[in-house]
Order: sequence, then structure tokens, then C-alpha cells
Amino acid sequence: MNDIAIREIDAAEAEARLGELAAILADAVAHGASVNFLDGFTPDEAAAFWRGQLPGIADGSRHLLVADDGERLIGTVVLTKAPQPNQPHRADIGKMLVLERARRRGLGRRLLTAIEELAAAHGLTLLQLDTQTGSAAEELYVTSGWTRFGIVPGHALTTTGTPADTSFFYKQI
Repeated sequence: MNDIAIREIDAAEAEARLGELAAILADAVAHGASVNFLDGFTPDEAAAFWRGQLPGIADGSRHLLVADDGERLIGTVVLTKAPQPNQPHRADIGKMLVLERARRRGLGRRLLTAIEELAAAHGLTLLQLDTQTGSAAEELYVTSGWTRFGIVPGHALTTTGTPADTSFFYKQI
């Protein structure tokens, strides 16, 4: 996994690679990741999601890091700066995804570390995220120094439509 580059891509590259980004998102949903979508999620819907991220990437309010194995993209993580005037120090982390075939080899941790470093480079000092309680992602955040500040019962549906608890985290950097 050390030969995989973690790098930021701009809106033009993201648009050119919409198919790869969509494949990563569709793979996550197909393997049960609770990332806002349900079973039956189509590649067109995945591409539409990423297309909707392009304006924020272009204007700098959102940053997209990818894991690139030299042939294709295999992971993503998004940093979205808080839009509120009284929160210029804060951002949300989302769509931290790794293709199923590349999981459990430290790539998620590398993406998380890289997005934290990018946030710090932009002068951000507080990050927030949420994930399904009991998921592998939750364990990653706990072991990466994030603080869980609450669990909301039945907050989101699993990909199969079952209500599941959501854990909310923050990290001061």
C-alpha cells in the first residue's frame, strides 16, 4: 500500500474521473457502508453525487483527497469547510471511502491522516465527522485520536433500510 499516492485533486480532474469516483462510492454502498445511500444505488446516482461536489472543489470550500494506485483511484476523503462566518476554524470530514478490495491495509488511516494535515495547512483547528455506530470506520476514528461526543439512536438507515445509531466525533488539530 505504500506505492499508493494520497493527493488532492482539483475540480477538473475530479470531473474527468467521475467514473472512478462513482465506482468507489457505489462499491462502498454495495458493501454496506452507511454513507447516505440505500441498496439499489446506481452508478448514475453516484456520478451525480460527485458532480454536485465539483462547485465546492472549484471554489475552495471543499477539498477532495484521493488514493491513487497509479492506474485508478481506490479511495476518497472530503474536507468541507464550515460556511458559517463564526466558524472559519472548522470543517467536516466526509466520504472517507476505500474500495473493498483495498481495505484493511492501512489506507483509511493514511487518508484520515492526510486530510487532517491538509486541514491544518488551511488553518483549520476543529474537525467533525459522523459514522455508523459499531462500524469499522468508528474503530478507526477512535484509534486515530478522535473524540466521540455522542450517539444518536436510529439516526440513519443502513443500506438495507434498517435504522442504525450514528456516532459523532470531533478532533482538535
